[in-house]
Amino acid sequence: MLAPYFGSSVYVWGSIIAVFMLALSIGYLSGGKFSLYNASLNRYGWIFIVAAISLLPTIFYSVEIFEFVFERIEDPRYGSLVASTLVFLVPSIIMGMIAPYSVRILIVSVDTSGHTAGFLYFVSTLGSAIGTILTSFYLVLWMEVNQILWFTFSILFSGGCLAFIVARVENQQTKPSVA
Repeated sequence: MLAPYFGSSVYVWGSIIAVFMLALSIGYLSGGKFSLYNASLNRYGWIFIVAAISLLPTIFYSVEIFEFVFERIEDPRYGSLVASTLVFLVPSIIMGMIAPYSVRILIVSVDTSGHTAGFLYFVSTLGSAIGTILTSFYLVLWMEVNQILWFTFSILFSGGCLAFIVARVENQQTKPSVA
Protein backbone atom coordinates (compact mmCIF):
# COMPACT_ATOMS: atom_id res chain seq x y z
CA MET A 1 0.00 0.00 0.00
CA LEU A 2 2.83 2.40 0.85
CA ALA A 3 5.18 1.36 -1.98
CA PRO A 4 3.72 3.65 -4.68
CA TYR A 5 4.34 6.66 -2.43
CA PHE A 6 7.38 5.85 -0.31
CA GLY A 7 8.93 2.78 -1.94
CA SER A 8 9.59 -0.52 -0.20
CA SER A 9 12.91 0.23 1.45
CA VAL A 10 14.01 -0.84 4.89
CA TYR A 11 12.71 2.53 6.16
CA VAL A 12 9.20 1.77 4.98
CA TRP A 13 9.27 -1.73 6.43
CA GLY A 14 10.71 -0.37 9.66
CA SER A 15 7.92 2.22 9.85
CA ILE A 16 5.21 -0.36 9.30
CA ILE A 17 6.65 -2.79 11.85
CA ALA A 18 7.19 -0.01 14.41
CA VAL A 19 3.62 1.25 14.07
CA PHE A 20 2.17 -2.26 14.41
CA MET A 21 4.36 -3.09 17.42
CA LEU A 22 3.49 0.21 19.14
CA ALA A 23 -0.20 -0.25 18.38
CA LEU A 24 -0.24 -3.82 19.63
CA SER A 25 1.52 -2.87 22.86
CA ILE A 26 -1.05 -0.11 23.48
CA GLY A 27 -3.84 -2.54 22.56
CA TYR A 28 -2.55 -5.22 24.92
CA LEU A 29 -2.40 -2.74 27.78
CA SER A 30 -5.83 -1.28 26.95
CA GLY A 31 -7.44 -4.69 26.48
CA GLY A 32 -6.09 -5.88 29.81
CA LYS A 33 -7.38 -2.76 31.54
CA PHE A 34 -10.76 -2.98 29.77
CA SER A 35 -11.11 -6.62 30.85
CA LEU A 36 -11.13 -5.56 34.51
CA TYR A 37 -14.55 -3.93 34.22
CA ASN A 38 -17.46 -6.35 33.88
CA ALA A 39 -15.78 -8.68 31.39
CA SER A 40 -18.37 -10.42 29.25
CA LEU A 41 -18.79 -12.07 25.89
CA ASN A 42 -20.95 -9.13 24.77
CA ARG A 43 -18.16 -6.65 25.50
CA TYR A 44 -15.72 -9.04 23.83
CA GLY A 45 -17.94 -9.10 20.75
CA TRP A 46 -17.98 -5.31 20.70
CA ILE A 47 -14.17 -5.25 20.55
CA PHE A 48 -14.36 -7.32 17.35
CA ILE A 49 -17.12 -5.16 15.86
CA VAL A 50 -15.27 -1.91 16.66
CA ALA A 51 -12.06 -3.41 15.23
CA ALA A 52 -13.91 -4.25 12.02
CA ILE A 53 -15.45 -0.78 11.80
CA SER A 54 -12.05 0.83 12.44
CA LEU A 55 -10.80 -0.79 9.22
CA LEU A 56 -13.31 1.14 7.09
CA PRO A 57 -11.25 4.37 6.90
CA THR A 58 -8.27 2.25 5.83
CA ILE A 59 -10.35 0.59 3.13
CA PHE A 60 -12.00 3.77 1.84
CA TYR A 61 -9.45 6.54 2.45
CA SER A 62 -5.93 5.06 2.58
CA VAL A 63 -5.03 6.30 -0.91
CA GLU A 64 -6.10 9.84 -0.07
CA ILE A 65 -4.24 9.71 3.24
CA PHE A 66 -1.06 8.40 1.59
CA GLU A 67 -1.26 11.11 -1.12
CA PHE A 68 -1.85 13.81 1.52
CA VAL A 69 1.18 12.70 3.54
CA PHE A 70 3.40 12.21 0.48
CA GLU A 71 2.66 15.74 -0.76
CA ARG A 72 3.87 17.10 2.57
CA ILE A 73 6.60 14.63 3.60
CA GLU A 74 8.53 13.12 0.70
CA ASP A 75 11.29 11.65 2.88
CA PRO A 76 10.43 7.92 2.95
CA ARG A 77 11.61 7.55 6.54
CA TYR A 78 9.21 10.06 8.03
CA GLY A 79 6.51 10.00 5.38
CA SER A 80 6.02 6.25 5.69
CA LEU A 81 6.03 6.52 9.48
CA VAL A 82 3.34 9.22 9.48
CA ALA A 83 1.27 7.48 6.77
CA SER A 84 1.47 4.10 8.54
CA THR A 85 0.46 5.72 11.80
CA LEU A 86 -2.56 7.45 10.29
CA VAL A 87 -3.81 4.35 8.50
CA PHE A 88 -2.87 1.42 10.74
CA LEU A 89 -2.51 2.64 14.34
CA VAL A 90 -6.13 2.72 15.51
CA PRO A 91 -7.27 -0.59 13.95
CA SER A 92 -4.15 -2.32 15.27
CA ILE A 93 -4.67 -0.94 18.80
CA ILE A 94 -8.23 -2.25 18.84
CA MET A 95 -7.19 -5.64 17.44
CA GLY A 96 -4.45 -5.78 20.09
CA MET A 97 -7.15 -5.57 22.75
CA ILE A 98 -8.51 -8.97 21.73
CA ALA A 99 -5.69 -11.15 23.15
CA PRO A 100 -5.69 -9.91 26.77
CA TYR A 101 -9.49 -9.79 26.82
CA SER A 102 -9.48 -13.40 25.58
CA VAL A 103 -7.27 -14.36 28.53
CA ARG A 104 -9.73 -12.73 30.93
CA ILE A 105 -12.74 -14.47 29.36
CA LEU A 106 -11.10 -17.91 29.30
CA ILE A 107 -9.47 -18.02 32.72
CA VAL A 108 -11.47 -20.26 35.02
CA SER A 109 -9.01 -20.41 37.92
CA VAL A 110 -5.80 -18.77 39.06
CA ASP A 111 -4.11 -22.18 39.03
CA THR A 112 -4.54 -22.54 35.26
CA SER A 113 -4.19 -18.87 34.29
CA GLY A 114 -0.58 -19.20 33.14
CA HIS A 115 -1.44 -22.16 30.94
CA THR A 116 -4.44 -20.31 29.48
CA ALA A 117 -2.40 -17.19 28.74
CA GLY A 118 0.43 -19.23 27.26
CA PHE A 119 -1.96 -21.16 25.04
CA LEU A 120 -3.63 -17.97 23.79
CA TYR A 121 -0.30 -16.34 22.99
CA PHE A 122 0.77 -19.54 21.23
CA VAL A 123 -2.40 -19.46 19.10
CA SER A 124 -1.99 -15.72 18.50
CA THR A 125 1.64 -15.96 17.40
CA LEU A 126 1.05 -19.08 15.31
CA GLY A 127 -1.93 -17.35 13.69
CA SER A 128 0.22 -14.30 12.93
CA ALA A 129 2.90 -16.46 11.31
CA ILE A 130 0.38 -18.44 9.26
CA GLY A 131 -1.48 -15.25 8.33
CA THR A 132 1.75 -13.59 7.22
CA ILE A 133 2.73 -16.53 5.04
CA LEU A 134 -0.77 -16.92 3.59
CA THR A 135 -1.04 -13.21 2.87
CA SER A 136 2.44 -12.70 1.40
CA PHE A 137 2.62 -16.00 -0.52
CA TYR A 138 -0.98 -16.36 -1.70
CA LEU A 139 -3.59 -13.74 -0.84
CA VAL A 140 -1.71 -10.85 -2.49
CA LEU A 141 -1.56 -12.96 -5.65
CA TRP A 142 -5.28 -13.77 -5.56
CA MET A 143 -6.74 -10.53 -4.21
CA GLU A 144 -6.13 -6.82 -4.17
CA VAL A 145 -5.17 -5.26 -0.84
CA ASN A 146 -8.65 -3.78 -0.35
CA GLN A 147 -10.18 -7.22 -0.86
CA ILE A 148 -7.87 -8.59 1.83
CA LEU A 149 -8.95 -5.77 4.13
CA TRP A 150 -12.62 -6.55 3.41
CA PHE A 151 -11.87 -10.21 4.18
CA THR A 152 -10.32 -9.14 7.51
CA PHE A 153 -13.33 -6.90 8.17
CA SER A 154 -15.64 -9.87 7.53
CA ILE A 155 -13.71 -12.15 9.90
CA LEU A 156 -13.69 -9.55 12.68
CA PHE A 157 -17.35 -8.68 12.21
CA SER A 158 -18.32 -12.37 12.14
CA GLY A 159 -16.24 -12.99 15.27
CA GLY A 160 -18.12 -10.21 17.06
CA CYS A 161 -21.48 -11.58 15.97
CA LEU A 162 -20.45 -15.07 17.07
CA ALA A 163 -19.52 -13.74 20.53
CA PHE A 164 -22.97 -12.11 20.78
CA ILE A 165 -24.67 -15.39 19.80
CA VAL A 166 -22.65 -17.44 22.30
CA ALA A 167 -23.38 -14.87 25.03
CA ARG A 168 -27.11 -15.06 24.27
CA VAL A 169 -27.09 -18.87 24.34
CA GLU A 170 -25.19 -18.87 27.64
CA ASN A 171 -27.63 -16.35 29.14
CA GLN A 172 -30.62 -18.46 28.08
CA GLN A 173 -29.06 -21.58 29.58
CA THR A 174 -28.36 -19.91 32.93
CA LYS A 175 -31.83 -18.32 33.30
CA PRO A 176 -34.03 -20.24 35.69
CA SER A 177 -37.08 -21.65 34.00
CA VAL A 178 -40.42 -20.33 35.14
CA ALA A 179 -43.13 -22.95 35.33
